[in-house]
Amino acid sequence: MFRRILLLVALLGLALGARYNLGTPITEELAAQYDLRPVVLPDGRGLPPGEGKVEEGERIYAEKCASCHGARGEGYPFNRLVAEPFPITPDTEPVEYAIGNYWQYATTLYDYIRRAMPFGAPGTLTDEEVYHLVAFLLYMNGITEADTPINQKTLPQVRMPARELLQLDPETKRRFPWITLP
Repeated sequence: MFRRILLLVALLGLALGARYNLGTPITEELAAQYDLRPVVLPDGRGLPPGEGKVEEGERIYAEKCASCHGARGEGYPFNRLVAEPFPITPDTEPVEYAIGNYWQYATTLYDYIRRAMPFGAPGTLTDEEVYHLVAFLLYMNGITEADTPINQKTLPQVRMPARELLQLDPETKRRFPWITLP
């Protein structure tokens, strides 16, 4: 009986939604705006053409990122982006995680920024802007030099300090055995 009532309510909701034109049909242009294929893999496959420089990345960061991540990436009100590239341990507090000590691949950083940032307008950065931001953030974390260009060829070659964290824990046979993910 309960299932019949639930089915009736669902059908009634659909009928009323159609009658009153609820919802907005998505256009091809809007769908294409969110279609960020291909995914960027750790070996660099999927990276678009372009190049980033630290100076330009600093300007873009100040304009589009600093309000959430702090003027120099110190992390207020949202996550910290800049920290010493020390490896995290079981004693490291999650608030201390940053690009320099937590991210294992620089290409993943590129892909995440391209898809999820800036907050409130994800996917609106151009490929060039993302390269500039990645160059700036890698430099701020002490991973690259200020004059290192970041592009399709150089980004996969960046060795992130946290790459060793990908090794399995010998006791638990898990990666990050001390972190409980949601």
